Amino acid sequence: MFELNDLRQTRFFQDFFEEGKQEVFEEAKQEGKLEAIPQLLAFGLSVEQIAQGLGLDEQVVRQAAQLKS
Repeated sequence: MFELNDLRQTRFFQDFFEEGKQEVFEEAKQEGKLEAIPQLLAFGLSVEQIAQGLGLDEQVVRQAAQLKS
């Protein structure tokens, strides 16, 4: 009978699991950048400086700043 441990050993499961971990990591990384925007604005950085420094689009920075206001 095919059990969970057997499934975990398949290449498909391992690739799928690794891809899922990478997605979660990227989402957390993006979320961290967005959470830093209000603090960076409070330090007097411009939207353009923040966007360039964090590698984000200026529109994304503006939207995040409006949401936190």
